Amino acid sequence: MTIQILSYEFLGPIKLSEWGPPMDEVLYLILAKNKETFQIIHAAESDKTDNTDFFTKNKKFKCWISNSGSEYNLYLCIYPMWGSTQEQRIRILNKIIQKYNPICNADNTNTES
Repeated sequence: MTIQILSYEFLGPIKLSEWGPPMDEVLYLILAKNKETFQIIHAAESDKTDNTDFFTKNKKFKCWISNSGSEYNLYLCIYPMWGSTQEQRIRILNKIIQKYNPICNADNTNTES
């Protein structure tokens, strides 16, 4: 399954609890599900992780929970950018943040590597 954000095809959404490492050079979106609709509540990028607690240890996790109502309403979409630089990922990320204004990006902390 894919979801189009701007002109980019993101993989997902999948329940955040179903995600498992590894994850290489990606943009990722955290979505809150309300009935049958999804809302982007956070957008970020990552270089590489093998950590199983990558999302639950994220400093934005509390914001995600408070804006989704429950961990069970959190979903993940990723846009693989294998071999990309952080600068390349941030360029696209900033476009997404500007267009969708995710609530948990309010402090402009875009990277979560």
